[in-house]
Amino acid sequence: MKRFYSYLFLAAAVLSACNTPPASDRLVCDEVEIQKFPYGEKGFYVEKLQTVTPVEQYPGLEVIETKYVNHGKPLTVRAYEMCRTEIRAKDTVVWSLQPSSSNARMDWVLPVQQGFRKENYLGMNNSDYGGGIPVLDLWQRDGGIAIGLFEPVLRMISMPVEWKRYTDKVCMALRYDLPEPVEFLKGDTITCFKAFRYTHSGDYFNALRTFSQYMQQNEGIKMQPSEPDAFEPVWCAWGYERLFTINEVIGTLDKVAELGFKWVDVDDGYQIAEGDWQTNSRFTGGDRDMRRMTDEIHRRGMKAKLWWAPLAADPGTRLLKEHPEMMLLTEEWAPEFITWWNSWYLSPVNPATDAYTRDLLKMFIQTWGFDGLKIDGQHLNCCLPDYNDASQLDYPAQAPEQMPSYFGKVLAETRRYKPDAVVQVCPCGCAVNYFLLPNINQAVASDPTSSMQVRMKRKAYAAMAPALAYYGDHVELTDGGCDFASQIGVGAVIGSKFTYPKDNPYVTDGPFLLTPEREQLIRKWMRIFKENDLARGEYLNLYIWGFDLPEAHVISQNNAMYYAFYADQYKGQIELRGLEKNTMYAAIEYTADEPRQFTIDGNNPYIEADFTGNWLLKLTKL
Repeated sequence: MKRFYSYLFLAAAVLSACNTPPASDRLVCDEVEIQKFPYGEKGFYVEKLQTVTPVEQYPGLEVIETKYVNHGKPLTVRAYEMCRTEIRAKDTVVWSLQPSSSNARMDWVLPVQQGFRKENYLGMNNSDYGGGIPVLDLWQRDGGIAIGLFEPVLRMISMPVEWKRYTDKVCMALRYDLPEPVEFLKGDTITCFKAFRYTHSGDYFNALRTFSQYMQQNEGIKMQPSEPDAFEPVWCAWGYERLFTINEVIGTLDKVAELGFKWVDVDDGYQIAEGDWQTNSRFTGGDRDMRRMTDEIHRRGMKAKLWWAPLAADPGTRLLKEHPEMMLLTEEWAPEFITWWNSWYLSPVNPATDAYTRDLLKMFIQTWGFDGLKIDGQHLNCCLPDYNDASQLDYPAQAPEQMPSYFGKVLAETRRYKPDAVVQVCPCGCAVNYFLLPNINQAVASDPTSSMQVRMKRKAYAAMAPALAYYGDHVELTDGGCDFASQIGVGAVIGSKFTYPKDNPYVTDGPFLLTPEREQLIRKWMRIFKENDLARGEYLNLYIWGFDLPEAHVISQNNAMYYAFYADQYKGQIELRGLEKNTMYAAIEYTADEPRQFTIDGNNPYIEADFTGNWLLKLTKL
């Protein structure tokens, strides 16, 4: 262990400028004028106690723990910075993982160029968008540096990244703005969050894998095993949208089963309102109508998931009239607004919310007969601190910190009724709150805005929770609305929201009608999905995002290597990494209508490629 003792001159930023620099830290105080004076004058001085501990198991990883002790005059502290680091850019682009969330629904992985700046605040960036992964990573062709937190819950930090114009230096840091200014008196100690810095090869996969492995070994994180059925393909009734009818869903089931789907998701539109989750007036039979749907699904050998947006309640609902104590109240004692549903947040840590949720789950799983849950909404990723006394918190920020544990209770209660239940949380368009992962058994691409996001998110989930099933969401959300190759090639579960034999007349985002041509396409990719079973395979990180072109992914499954390459247009040589020396391989274009076959020598693993969109290969040893 290395232990550094130093006297810190407050508000003086210490920056390094080398390829693998030491990290620096500082307190941010109101008394900024003290930086004009040498140490000891005016009575201001603070001792910085820091341990930097290399982790033998993970070469390149250092755990950083920092305290500040005031030995001088009182100070007003507003924030502290950790792990401030500069890297020297060797090219015009440095690639980055910046997994914070906002209503822009940005990519988690971004190129950084001169003039770039992003704050990456992990709290609420909009009224119903926030949260993310407490890891920031910058990498170049020859490796990268990641910084972040090793804390048992999500902390409301910022992770700013900046590349100032006309320089070759990219700067990143961790910054915590205190909820209120702290009077830092003589003899007081400020203890910072537990941070880390990790120098690594490759891209963000290696940073996230090491972060998550350390968290599981040292911070009490335990990932849930995915149920075998979580890897089965999904048909979702959302193609009929909110005004779907029971007969439309039931009338599609024979075709859904015939095409090979194993899950049916009954989506938004059955409820009276968000918060009042009983059936609405279109379900004249009430509970019996919901049970009729699940019985029909089960009769065809499939399972049913129910869409649900928990922790949301519309103004005017019976729930809020009878139980206003459930509401999350901001610092101004106002409700927190969920823009997407025009709803208010319910506090995720309120005892009344827990009791209400248990009653709902009994209705969903036992009374209605569902086998799992499609839990949906960007508001599920994070929330504001809760100032409602009824929530019985030690401090308001416990609400966002403990929010993921709400879903752990949902998973446990759902499994109490059905031990093999599948519980998915879809934080729509958000960089997933890492602390959600131990509380679900199916991840999802969560409303991707492109096929690239499906692939990018898969790589992140595979790094953090390699055994967790990953659903690629409706294929209709991919490029062209039919990019099964971007789901199957990276090991995602496939899904669709087609309608049959006709669309709902009130659909606003369609049409999603299953035409003969579309049916033929689904049949083709369903066969490929089931024959190769890549969703249960192991994702191998053999290519560097942003620098290895074309974009490449590799899955190992059933003694075969599956390579997936993506580009608008590519012609040239590709290296097939990961092959054994002195071994011959048979390669086949396993998704092509007229597949070609090749022989590849492990001693010379190169192949000529000429493709548009995607090129998927299966390699087996000869």
